[in-house]
Amino acid sequence: MVVTTTTTDSSESIHSTFATRYVRTPLPRSIMHASPPPLPHHMHPNFVSVGWGDNAGEFDFSPTKKIVMRRTIIKIITDELMLDGNPRLNLASFVTTWMEPECDKLIMASINKNYVDMDEYPVTTELQNRCVNMIAHLFNAPIGDNDAAVGVGTVGSSEAIMLAGLAFKRKWQNKRKAKGKPYDKPNIVTGANVQVCWEKFARYFEVELKEVKLSEGFYVMDPVKAVEMVDENTICVAAILGSTLTGEFEDVKLLNELLTEKNKKTGWDIPIHVDAASGGFIAPFVYPDLEWDFRLPLVKSINVSGHKYGLVYAGVGWNIWRSKDDLPEELIFHINYLGADQPTFTLNFSKGSSQIIAQYYQLLRLGFEGYKNIIENCMENAKALKEGIERTGQFKIVSKDTGVPLVAFSLKDSSKFTVFEISESLRRFGWIVPAYTMPPDAEHIAVLRVVIREDFSWSLGERLVADIEKVLREMDEQVSRTTRIAHVEKVSEADGVVIKKSVREVQGEIAGYWKRLVDRKKTSGVC
Repeated sequence: MVVTTTTTDSSESIHSTFATRYVRTPLPRSIMHASPPPLPHHMHPNFVSVGWGDNAGEFDFSPTKKIVMRRTIIKIITDELMLDGNPRLNLASFVTTWMEPECDKLIMASINKNYVDMDEYPVTTELQNRCVNMIAHLFNAPIGDNDAAVGVGTVGSSEAIMLAGLAFKRKWQNKRKAKGKPYDKPNIVTGANVQVCWEKFARYFEVELKEVKLSEGFYVMDPVKAVEMVDENTICVAAILGSTLTGEFEDVKLLNELLTEKNKKTGWDIPIHVDAASGGFIAPFVYPDLEWDFRLPLVKSINVSGHKYGLVYAGVGWNIWRSKDDLPEELIFHINYLGADQPTFTLNFSKGSSQIIAQYYQLLRLGFEGYKNIIENCMENAKALKEGIERTGQFKIVSKDTGVPLVAFSLKDSSKFTVFEISESLRRFGWIVPAYTMPPDAEHIAVLRVVIREDFSWSLGERLVADIEKVLREMDEQVSRTTRIAHVEKVSEADGVVIKKSVREVQGEIAGYWKRLVDRKKTSGVC
């Protein structure tokens, strides 16, 4: 959800003169119009309207008119949507932007099914349960081949994290109540690199978020510092498998070992949640020996985004629990007004079934080897892009080879121009490449980041590198020109003394001002 901040005039209209030859009457932009748009009589003799607006009368809803009206409205909307960015060139997002046409058909065929109507759509419910079991086995959950895994489909990892956090909070509260201890000050320990949804959980559900600060060259949570920050009020430690900033995996195994020792010394029972939104569909296929999942005893729940490297369009995530004991029964609702008992643990109720079905399609269609091949190809493309960026000689790579297939890089010398200017210049070529500063205490590091998805081929990577080189040349030439321009005079208001500054200095001051504004914003929300 995006909170609307734009103030619009209710009298403002959409002018469609250039959108279609059929409608010239403006339509209201922000309020619902009173009646269907009128069509010119000379073009559609079968269409008769007595009036429009306040004088609206009866309309002849003939087949011809209905078709033309539909096409007209579609044309108006698609014309505006042309100004959106191209999803395939949106290198800021981890979210899937391409699926096979066969799956597109499945999605459209199920788009009218409400996922929550389990009794009415039992097969859809069964497909969700199969997905949960497949993912649980992928994460090495301690269940047998014929056992039912404990998990739920969500609209994304944000909802999954909310549910996991609520489960940890309730279990911690129950233990504190049983011991007669205070239970009003829960906290979670994370790295400062966590996605903004963790801040949302903390604020919405009144849990203190204790963040391990970052440092230059180390952009993930330090397990040693994390364990030092836990106390008896810590409901869990959240580890990130695939930082949104650099794609790096945090050391969950070391965290498990250190936290196990801490629990033994203190008598606490602090668990681990793994936020594998990006890395959950990567690590099992290309790093099978990496221990980060339910093989580690303290890992009690894992979330993953099906709409990232699960290869499904936006709108699906998963949360898997180690066992039933890790999901408090009092959080599960049982409803029966739709026809039968339906256990549910979600923040949302109604939602479409299409993404669940699309996830099942991908799991069935690709299998383990299919996912492995796609992820390996993404990793190879990321490596090739990294080498191309390094060849420019102007960037330092800050992402790691092990992790999510992305390339994050900073300027070696930002005195002439910034990554923010490069990001803006690349828009001319259609590329959406985000620029952002790191969280505390590495705010002075600003980077560009390119996410490699399945639909990002190496031919696109070559074109991106060529466009980056073109932007760098243009900026170098601009710097060279401005240094030759006569100085600009600026009068000091304090004493009336004339101070001479170069055009570049003035431009630098302006750029610095805007960069400071950007730096004040939260950067861990990049997705």
